[in-house]
Amino acid sequence: MNLFLISQTENNDYDTYDSAVVCAPDEDTARHMDPSAKDGEKMVFASGRNFFWCSSHNRVNVKRLGDAVPGLPIGVVCASFNAG
Repeated sequence: MNLFLISQTENNDYDTYDSAVVCAPDEDTARHMDPSAKDGEKMVFASGRNFFWCSSHNRVNVKRLGDAVPGLPIGVVCASFNAG
């Protein structure tokens, strides 16, 4: 498993996520994760827009940070939420 920093710059208003650290087996899995989801759920785009995150997984920036601690489950480790 790997740790990835996922981020987006499309939706930067109040009550949105700008980034998160996620545990995932690969970059594609990380790119499809939603910081507001639980237990490694993948991003779901209702009507093409996720108001807490961004409009498409293609707009998610992904950077590998390193190896995860053995046994860490797939999912969000820590997320940055801009409350308003």
